Amino acid sequence: MPDAKTASIPTIDHKPHAAFFRQSGWLMMANIIAGILTLGVHFLAKKIPEAQYSIFGTMLMVTACVPTIPLQMVFAQQTAHSLATGRGRQIAGMIRMGWLWTFIVWVIAAGIVFHFQDDILQGWKLSGPTILWVTMAAVLMNLWMPLFSGVMQGRQDFFWLGWGTIANGLGRTLVAFIMVFAFGSGATGMVLGAVVGIGSWAAIGIWRSRDLWTAPSDGFDSMALLKQIAPLFLAFGAYQFLFTTDTMYCMAFFSSDEMAPYVAAGTFSRALLWLVLPLAAVMFPKIVHATAKSEKSNLMGIVLIGTAILAILCTTGLCLVGPLAVKIVFNNGYIAETTALLPWYAGAMIPLALGNVLINDLMARGKFKIVAPLVFLAAAYGFTLPFILHTHFGHAPDVSVMKMALQVLGGFNLVLLALAIWFSFFHPKSKT
Repeated sequence: MPDAKTASIPTIDHKPHAAFFRQSGWLMMANIIAGILTLGVHFLAKKIPEAQYSIFGTMLMVTACVPTIPLQMVFAQQTAHSLATGRGRQIAGMIRMGWLWTFIVWVIAAGIVFHFQDDILQGWKLSGPTILWVTMAAVLMNLWMPLFSGVMQGRQDFFWLGWGTIANGLGRTLVAFIMVFAFGSGATGMVLGAVVGIGSWAAIGIWRSRDLWTAPSDGFDSMALLKQIAPLFLAFGAYQFLFTTDTMYCMAFFSSDEMAPYVAAGTFSRALLWLVLPLAAVMFPKIVHATAKSEKSNLMGIVLIGTAILAILCTTGLCLVGPLAVKIVFNNGYIAETTALLPWYAGAMIPLALGNVLINDLMARGKFKIVAPLVFLAAAYGFTLPFILHTHFGHAPDVSVMKMALQVLGGFNLVLLALAIWFSFFHPKSKT
């Protein structure tokens, strides 16, 4: 039986669609505000050398490759399920265990980075180790942030989840401007802003979930828990791999100056995905809750249609006004290249956004047949993209090779969407 403390935790009613639209609307607004604030960081591209900006973009992708999406979805699912079934004490122990193990993993990773520091500096064309270790601090914050934002998502604390997103954008922009204008810092100061921004989000999550992680905990079956969370981690890990790794692959082939247009195009294009992600983020714990209570829910269809409309409209808008936005934000030296890459990058995000909705629904309902194909798809992408880059590097203009990289990304994202559609609607067990 749950104790009085955890039993009294408020969980927003998951049934009314009005609540869904109110909550997802707030998260979308928060993402827009955070996106505008974060975009302010990229105005600094005009104040620092192009090489520094591309290094900043690459370091951001390093932090983005931390499995934030799998971590957040695992803790969102476990929190929602535990509260729906009246087992709040179990999630208390899980949060503390996750907090400890993410720190242990970070310490091991930091040791590996220290051992190979010289090779990393040379391979990524970094001038010194400072930015590498500031990035490692951002990695630690990016391990803790999804853990506690997942808890907030699982208990449907969307109001503060939105404010955490805004705090992230405000913190990283404010610190980055101070570091660049007051101290003449480049990429290092801008990454430090990311540390402060992500850390602020993590701090809000830690504070808002303190009644859970400070509560007494009940024991749980570790093997049974692993069977529940491993499919989630693998599925969302494969999704995040497709979402984030293209920049780091390209960085291995192109110089920092050559990468600046690619980073700029990626900044605008990924913003489209962050705009529509709140729909699935609000849907996920509600589907978990409904499944745990053996209740029906038609939210997935609504979210899928809404995501499709928003993604297509936003992509069209970006292709129309993107060239003007690029001129306002970035240096004149790579406006033409960035504009040429935008339609390909933005187009590659549409199937990823739609696939995200279907994968969220499948994982929330405990339908894990798609997991193995997703992992295989991510592995195939991990081999295919560097092969394409290696084959064409030096034999075609840089922008043409970058377009090929985005075409590969778009192709694999279409396969991901096809898999998600099959397992959602046509697989023999899709309706069970």
